[in-house]
Amino acid sequence: MSTIAMRFCTPAFKILWKARYVLVIFVSLSVLAWLATFSREEVKSLDDSSVLTQAEESEDSQVDELQPGTVVFTPSAPFIPKTKGPCPLESPLLQGVLKLSFDSSLTMEDVQKENQEVNEGVYEPADCTARQSVAILIPHRKREKHLLYLLHHLLPFLERQQLHFGIYVIHQAGDKTFNRAKLLNVGYLEALKDYQWDCFIFHDVDLIPENDFNLYICENDPKHLVVGRNVTGYVLRYQGYFGGVTALSREQFLRVNGFSNEYWGWGGEDDDIRVRVTLQKMQILRPPADIARYTMVFHERDSGNEINENRMKLLAKAPLVWRHDGLNTCSYQTLSVERHPLYINVTVDIGEPQS
Repeated sequence: MSTIAMRFCTPAFKILWKARYVLVIFVSLSVLAWLATFSREEVKSLDDSSVLTQAEESEDSQVDELQPGTVVFTPSAPFIPKTKGPCPLESPLLQGVLKLSFDSSLTMEDVQKENQEVNEGVYEPADCTARQSVAILIPHRKREKHLLYLLHHLLPFLERQQLHFGIYVIHQAGDKTFNRAKLLNVGYLEALKDYQWDCFIFHDVDLIPENDFNLYICENDPKHLVVGRNVTGYVLRYQGYFGGVTALSREQFLRVNGFSNEYWGWGGEDDDIRVRVTLQKMQILRPPADIARYTMVFHERDSGNEINENRMKLLAKAPLVWRHDGLNTCSYQTLSVERHPLYINVTVDIGEPQS
């Protein structure tokens, strides 16, 4: 048995003895491979540190080379514009009673320099969103000096009220009889081609507001802004007077079908629209008398704007015809629309009175 065992073990022993050399070689190669990998990582780390050090030294060198007074910009968070909030109910810019001036040397260029934020007759506050968008409608013919004085005072007046506004001058072409009311209907229709204005101010060219607490905004009912003026001793001309400067919202003006188109010459159209307002069960609002004050710029009565001798007859028919005489029957021809720096000038042919 011992002989057989020796014969059996000898070959196995020889195989194991040879295998130990293979094992030693394998372990040696593994150690060498690990050492090679570790060396490469160390070299890469040293190289990265060297590059970073060189970059920092380069930046330091560049900073050292900057001239005195050079501004160094550093990365910052991305700029995100702020959303404008609504303008306050009462503007903090209001001044109250205003000092008016009527310098004969004043020019439109002077007024333009004073109101550079107005762009083609339109303005809106830079730091807040206006609570109302307001169209100012001014009927006009041969009153350039009056228009100049009005813009000089009215533009900063409206800006201080933090309104989004547009100034529309509705110019009647030709020398036929003047029709203030029809021009105001035209102004309403033309202004709505530009923008869906919330509020419309129907404004005579010769009336200058004296107090910027007299707000050019619309209310739940139509508003009369001229309680008093210098030529009447700052008292209301007569009970029910609704002329000069009035404010109606887009819906209110549409509801009364605008002004009558039949008042050629001076007088009657403001009483007519008061009748229309009353028929619609709306009230007429007025600011306090010490605020709703105006200066009327003196002028002679214009040729072509003589007193309308038929005004009382027309007024008597107002309750019967208002549905068929107004915005829905306002015919005219637009001759030009010119967008000046401070206002939009709409020149129209509105025809002439029928004999």
